[in-house]
Amino acid sequence: MQPLELTDLTNAQLLKSHFTGIQRGIEKESLRINADGSLSQKPHPFELGATLTNRYITTDYSEALPELITSPTDDRLKPLAELTEIHQFLNQSLGEELLWGMSMPCIMGNEEDIPIARYGSSNGGKMKEVYRLGLGHRYGRFMQTISGVHYNFSLPLTFWQALHQQENSRQDLQSFISEKYMGLIRNYLRYSWLIPLFYGASPALCESFLKNKNVDLAELVSGTRYGPYATSLRMSDLGYQNQVQSRLNVSYNSLDKYLVGLEKAISTPDPYYQELGIKKEGEYIQLNENILQIENEFYSSIRPKRVARSGERPSIALRNDGVEYIEIRALDINPFSNIGIEQSQISFIDSFLITCLLSKSAPINQRESGEVQENFRAVVRKGRHPELCLTHKNQCVPLVKLAKGLLKEISQVSVLLDDVYQTSEHSDVIEHLSKQLDNLDETFSGRIISDIKETKQGFFPYAMALSREHQSYFNQHPLSPEKMAFYQEEATTSHKKKNEIEQSDTISFEQFLANYYA
Repeated sequence: MQPLELTDLTNAQLLKSHFTGIQRGIEKESLRINADGSLSQKPHPFELGATLTNRYITTDYSEALPELITSPTDDRLKPLAELTEIHQFLNQSLGEELLWGMSMPCIMGNEEDIPIARYGSSNGGKMKEVYRLGLGHRYGRFMQTISGVHYNFSLPLTFWQALHQQENSRQDLQSFISEKYMGLIRNYLRYSWLIPLFYGASPALCESFLKNKNVDLAELVSGTRYGPYATSLRMSDLGYQNQVQSRLNVSYNSLDKYLVGLEKAISTPDPYYQELGIKKEGEYIQLNENILQIENEFYSSIRPKRVARSGERPSIALRNDGVEYIEIRALDINPFSNIGIEQSQISFIDSFLITCLLSKSAPINQRESGEVQENFRAVVRKGRHPELCLTHKNQCVPLVKLAKGLLKEISQVSVLLDDVYQTSEHSDVIEHLSKQLDNLDETFSGRIISDIKETKQGFFPYAMALSREHQSYFNQHPLSPEKMAFYQEEATTSHKKKNEIEQSDTISFEQFLANYYA
């Protein structure tokens, strides 16, 4: 791996005034559970709106897996404030149900007990449902119940114009922006293990999730398995993984190469998926027989993104208009937060991403790609081991030494962000994380293992108690009448929009799919 090193701090200081225009957004998934901890079998509550069209609340894989979405904003505090409001609105519609406060699920019954998300009778709604049916057939439904937090990040146009001019680039502006975002992504991939190291929150899981699989996990207490030094089993091979995808070698060395890799996967049949077939007894069970049904099936801890037009495939949008923002997908639900994420995490990620952007980012060759993947696997499975080494430039280097060097580089950007926002939060979190490197048991994963060991009650009672604490908080802090009316109006409007979409369909589902993939 190449070192993460700011190319020119002076130039970074000249650009810092544009940081106030950074846009952020959050997508947070959580399972709906019954009072006894079992997965809800009820449909998505009608009063929350139509999942196809509500801007703030939809579902991910399952009817019992709501996904809460904040609006993009350049107010750095607004995402968490809005996420809190959406939780309050959701909580007031759940009755005796509550949200599971962990990424890894528990009390898992049978596969068929996990209800697939429904989006109505429109062609677009049916496509979303069939896609999820396909995921279930391909990977099993258990894997789809794992929850996480996604963080969306983009820099303002004024920043890109200033950087474009500063570097005397001869590229057109959008090509320049896309190239820089891809460079950011490469550096992020090189050091993305920092995220599970500090913020991984799934070191243990319920034995019911494993379904008697032969896995290398120790017993913490009866019914609970764990990795003694694990940080994020969600991000390990126990989580959502596609073994077929591991052979794709999708390249991040340019946007064109990335898109070529995705297009190949969407158009290349897989023998097992061909064996499954597209339909069973006349009903769709997957969208197609290819390695990927659609782009979103490709798993990565970070994605280049652009808001697509209606009916436009994500890869076509990226090819036509370039990268607009990036999506970070490596965050476990933070069980110590009522809403699954804290402001300090955002402050760190912002500093980390800008450092990745403003550092040199050479192409990732095949050797380095193997290094990057193996380092990430090592951290999610044994990141808190005091003697863990990672591979850096073909040498084994202690993780703590690497992490301290990285935090030192990132701290330079944190100072700039503090100056711009007139706060100390960005520098404070770097200092806090630096101290954790001297005792990794103070990280999220370390705290979880310590708490379970202390209570001796196991993963389920521990997670259930946290989930009830979050529910109690929202019960005691209801939405204001004005905010309640706002989200109720959005729910009502979303139902109307969904009905309009269903009534406007004029072609068959088969033709709709043909048009989509054309």
